[in-house]
Amino acid sequence: PSIPPRSLAIARRYITQEARQKIQSAVETTPVVLFMKGTPEQPMCGFSRAAIQVLELQGVPPEKFKTFDVLQDSELRSSIKEFSEWPTIPQLYVDGEFVGGCDILLSMHQSGELEELLEKKGVLPP
Repeated sequence: PSIPPRSLAIARRYITQEARQKIQSAVETTPVVLFMKGTPEQPMCGFSRAAIQVLELQGVPPEKFKTFDVLQDSELRSSIKEFSEWPTIPQLYVDGEFVGGCDILLSMHQSGELEELLEKKGVLPP
């Protein structure tokens, strides 16, 4: 059996099965999910604020959108990074699939790709 490189073994923490199931359930049961710092009413970082503003500009209906404040749950904060294999927060999921962080969200919004994705997934009317 091969032994993984030491740096990989140290850098990778293992998400608990319970945490993985909670995240999986969250992203599968709501069409648009944002893991963020703070709440939509009170974002606790500029990137989370920008992500919320983009989703508001897109007109994502409240009944198709849910947020999770990673500052309220340290396990979630570390687990979501491993779950998505993405190092930063906020993180956006649409229809159960990871879309990206704030930079990708802004870029997709500016290019029109985000609106296309939200329409294609049935979040927004065509």
